[in-house]
This record gives sequence, C-alpha cells and structure tokens, in this order.
Amino acid sequence: IMASELRVNTLKDASGNNSIATSFVAGGSAKAWVNFNGTGTAAIRDSLNTASLTDNGTGTFGVNFSSAFVNDDYAASGSFNWSNNANQLYVIADLTTNGECNTYEANSAVDRSEVYAIYHGDLA
Repeated sequence: IMASELRVNTLKDASGNNSIATSFVAGGSAKAWVNFNGTGTAAIRDSLNTASLTDNGTGTFGVNFSSAFVNDDYAASGSFNWSNNANQLYVIADLTTNGECNTYEANSAVDRSEVYAIYHGDLA
C-alpha cells in the first residue's frame, strides 16, 4: 500500500466559494477532546487523542493525551451537566501530556455524569 499526501493552500466549498486557508483548519481544530462519565468509576464515552482518564478524587480528573502538545500553552474549555446555577467547571491546560477537568457545585467538588473537555493547540 502506497501512502498518499494532499498538499493544498486553500479549501473552498463545492461552488468554489467560502475559501479558507488550510492553516486555519489545522490550527483551529481541536487536538484533543473527551466526553466522560465522572460518577462512580470514571469512564470515557468517546474521545480524540485521549489515552485515558485519571480520577484524582471527587470532581477532579486528569485527561491523559495520546499525543503530547508542543508546550503547556494550549487552550482548554468544556462543559458538564448541572443541577443548579451554582456550578463551576475548570478545564485546565496543565502539562504537555495531560490536562485537568474539575467540577464544582457551590464551591464544593462534585462528580458529574456528563463532562466534556476540549483542548486546542499545537501537537509536538
């Protein structure tokens, strides 16, 4: 089997409109994301570039990347299911090989059944 490579500078839709530089596509795409159940035994439902999940205690999780980021200056964001308006989520760009995802309610750590974290940056 021969590997192939496609090199382009710009992508356009089927009508030849709405062009975008491939650098925006590659640079702006999530390089890792995870959807997991944070209650009981924490478990990944689905993910990209996520090797495993570490349960570090109530409401505190480590997201271990399959491929490392080039540095720890990547961006992190996310969301989770909530029961009231006093909830906080901290998705943290931590190390090149893992990030953090912490869930709180009224300033107390709590486990949540639906947690989603997304990481953007350059891979090593």
